[in-house]
Amino acid sequence: MPAAAGRSLWPLALLAGALPLVATLIALRLSVALGLVPDCNPFIDGCTSISRAARHGLPNILFRALLLPAAVLQALVWMACPQWLRGIGGGPERALRTLPALGIAAGVFLVLYGSFLGTEGEGYRWMRRYGIAFYFGFTCIGMLIVSDQMHRRLHGVPLQRRISRSLVTLCALLPLLGLAHLLLPLAWSGPDVKDAVENITEWWAGAIFTAFFFVLAWAWRGTRFRVRIGGGE
Repeated sequence: MPAAAGRSLWPLALLAGALPLVATLIALRLSVALGLVPDCNPFIDGCTSISRAARHGLPNILFRALLLPAAVLQALVWMACPQWLRGIGGGPERALRTLPALGIAAGVFLVLYGSFLGTEGEGYRWMRRYGIAFYFGFTCIGMLIVSDQMHRRLHGVPLQRRISRSLVTLCALLPLLGLAHLLLPLAWSGPDVKDAVENITEWWAGAIFTAFFFVLAWAWRGTRFRVRIGGGE
């Protein structure tokens, strides 16, 4: 176990996943209530994107108030992951050293996206668009590294096998979403269909990211990952 005593870190991973989820749900329900977006199931109908649901008024304010600290928490989670992975058996040191850089970059782009959400102008639209694209990309790479190492190392007991299997399944779903994003619009023409497919894949990708942090919190709790404040790991 990475540490025999100290403060448990699994609530950090839990909050890192929960805050964006809560922010998105609050923004969606408020936007529906205010008539800003249609009342539907975005995971199936693709009637709105996450960005559109949180673009205006009070939903935008609340969404950003929760999303920006979530970006910091997620960066901290990625920075803690190498120490945890070393504690359960390590892995290629080069791969582990990339996780903090990936996490910080993902957090910066998530802050960029949240900061400019709701602004107008082509430059601002560009920063929002690429902010979320790079956030998704860097987070996906981090998920693949962590999931691969967990699959190799967490196999001693049934709980650990379930944790590892859950993360590998989540990572396998992301390329499938990417293929759906590319191929489904080819089967059904029209801008409305394209927008709906993009919206649906965005919502499901966000749900997978949230589930990843939840499963990681489960793994940290199961392996008793702790930190000694002021005394090192």
